[in-house]
Amino acid sequence: MLLEETMSQGEEPALQFTDIRKSYGRSDALSGLSFDVHRSEFVALLGPNGAGKSTLFQIAAGLFNPDDGEVKLFGLRYGRDSSRILSRLGVVFQARSLDLEMTVRSNLRFHGALFGLSGRLLRDRIQEVTGLLDIRDLLEKRVRTLSGGNQRRVEIARALINSPDLLLMDEPSVGLDPGTREMLMGHIQAIRAAKGTSILWATHLVDEVETADRVVLMKNGTVVQSGTPKALKAAAGAASLTEAYIALTGVPLQLEGHVAA
Repeated sequence: MLLEETMSQGEEPALQFTDIRKSYGRSDALSGLSFDVHRSEFVALLGPNGAGKSTLFQIAAGLFNPDDGEVKLFGLRYGRDSSRILSRLGVVFQARSLDLEMTVRSNLRFHGALFGLSGRLLRDRIQEVTGLLDIRDLLEKRVRTLSGGNQRRVEIARALINSPDLLLMDEPSVGLDPGTREMLMGHIQAIRAAKGTSILWATHLVDEVETADRVVLMKNGTVVQSGTPKALKAAAGAASLTEAYIALTGVPLQLEGHVAA
C-alpha cells in the first residue's frame, strides 16, 4: 500500500521496480515487488534480514536479471542501455570491497579510471568526494590502517567518483557503532542536498530511516507499506517509527551490535 507519492508529473523515476520476482530453487526471494525512487529523493528500504533487500540491490545494480518483472533506471533498461545506466550509478554493497593494501588515493584513482576519468579531472573529483566525506587527510594512508567507519566512507567516496545521479547503499552501516552510523547518515544527507542525488538506502535498523523522505517497508520479498515516516506512524496509530514498523510488518524489532568505530 502506497501512502504517499511525490514524483512530478511526466518525470521518469531515477529507479523503478515493477512486479519484480526472483526465486532460488523453490525459495522466493522477491514476490511481485513494486516501488519507485524519484529524482533527488532519499528512500529507505526497511526490512528484516532475509526480506530480499540484497537480492533487490543486485538486480538494481545489473548483476543479474529478475525472473519476471521490469527494472528501469532513468527510464532505461539494462542490456542495450547498460553503459548509459552504469555511468550514472553509484553502488555501496554490504560486503567491503576495497583493496586493503592500496592507499585511499590509489583506490579512488583505480575506480575513477574505470569511468574514463584521468588527469586533472580525476584529481579534482578525488578532492571533491574526499572533501564531502571529510576524509581528505586519509588519502595517503593504506586502507588496512583505517577504522571500519573510515573504510566505509572511502567506499562511499569511491561510489561518488563518477558524480552518480543514483546512489544504491545496501546495509552500509553494518559493523559501525551508533555514533559513526549517525555521522555516515549526515554525510549522505549532505551529499543529497548538495548534488540532488537520488538515494536508496537499505537497512534493518529503524533508527537509520527517521530522516528519509520515504520509507518502504519490506517483508518476505514484497512491499508491505510505503510512505513518509510520519504517514507510516499515522497508519499504524503508533507514537514512534519503531512501533509502526512492528505493527505494520508483524516483525519484532531487530537489534545488532555495532562495534567498529
